[in-house]
Amino acid sequence: MAQVDILAAIPADKAALYQQQLSLVRDFSVRTVADIQQVFTALADLNQHTDVLVLDISLGAVYDFIDDLRHSYPRLFIVTVDEDADFGTPGYADELSTAPFVDNDLVRRITRLMSDRQMETLRADSLPAVRSLAKELRAAIGQSGKEQTAVNAIRAGGFDYVALYRLEDEATLRLTLRAQAGPKPVEAIAPRSATPDDLMTWVCQKGQSRITVPTDTPNHPLVARGRLGTAACVPMLFSGHRFGVIVACNDRPGSITQDNVMMVELVAAQTAAAISKELSGN
Repeated sequence: MAQVDILAAIPADKAALYQQQLSLVRDFSVRTVADIQQVFTALADLNQHTDVLVLDISLGAVYDFIDDLRHSYPRLFIVTVDEDADFGTPGYADELSTAPFVDNDLVRRITRLMSDRQMETLRADSLPAVRSLAKELRAAIGQSGKEQTAVNAIRAGGFDYVALYRLEDEATLRLTLRAQAGPKPVEAIAPRSATPDDLMTWVCQKGQSRITVPTDTPNHPLVARGRLGTAACVPMLFSGHRFGVIVACNDRPGSITQDNVMMVELVAAQTAAAISKELSGN
């Protein structure tokens, strides 16, 4: 299992216990915060990645908070902890633990979620549509051909506008527009490069997918200005290397689901693999 980055939002008097117990797992990296409002700040930290959020319900207003988190971080795993309950259902969370450190309950739940995500990706990779894309990427001529093929495939999947930004400079995180598909008026005003404080740079640096609507920060410029209603931005990663990001947008706010994001992530991963192969000359 690859490293699992865990953020635990728990009462301050439990922080040492969580650090001690979860850090016993070789692949777990653990951070803790003691206030529910600190979660958004921790998740937005450009220098930290988070796979799983562990959330103690004693911090209060947890379920409304989870609903807000799902809006911005659709692929974040959330495990709630309620040590005062004998049993319960996860609700909006992915898992619920009532005895986190009895028989390694919390560790087992986190491990199962990460395993399920891996299996989900493998199953999706076997779908006919995804296999068809792999063939189209192989047939596309050059990097630009592969980039446009990926963008066209995502737009055909139901998005109103799609753009691919390539990482031109690793040190400065300079991202430039390389391919797009959508209405001509939108294409004409789309930003030709990312800025240090926009959605594309954030996702590229964090390596984590994100959904935004006009009121969110960071954001895609066209969504921030209300020209588009919502955007999902996903990183293009392959074998530990960053190749850029893909932004998929819709006119209607709230119209992008977790399944939509997973589809874009799969296309992004396949495109990054195809570009890597092109660069190596294989």
